[in-house]
Amino acid sequence: MSRLVLDTTVLIDALRGRPAAARMRQLRRTGMEPWISAVSVEEIWRGLHSSEESAARRLVQSLRIAPLGAAEGQLAGRWRREHAERGVTLHQADCLIAAAAVGAGATLATANVADFPMPELEVQHWPAGS
Repeated sequence: MSRLVLDTTVLIDALRGRPAAARMRQLRRTGMEPWISAVSVEEIWRGLHSSEESAARRLVQSLRIAPLGAAEGQLAGRWRREHAERGVTLHQADCLIAAAAVGAGATLATANVADFPMPELEVQHWPAGS
């Protein structure tokens, strides 16, 4: 089974009942195992409406957590440093999510493909609202 780390944009769409929810339900049927990063858990909780907390908890509990350890931290830091040397600013959260995906041997699903220019990372575009 292939692994797919779901970025925060995808998870928020799913929580808000947008088509990403149905697409996520189809993942296991197509041989994809959905994962999440602890960084995305934090980002979701930071923006939750109080009425969404129960659904968010169920969603997170249904997903595997991609580990974030020293190797992923080093990879994220290297990406930020190398891109900064070329004048490109990458966000810490995006780099950690990407590093978690690489560390888990997973593809990343996101609405914000441009935020993830890392050459080691395979990215699937899941447009917001779809």
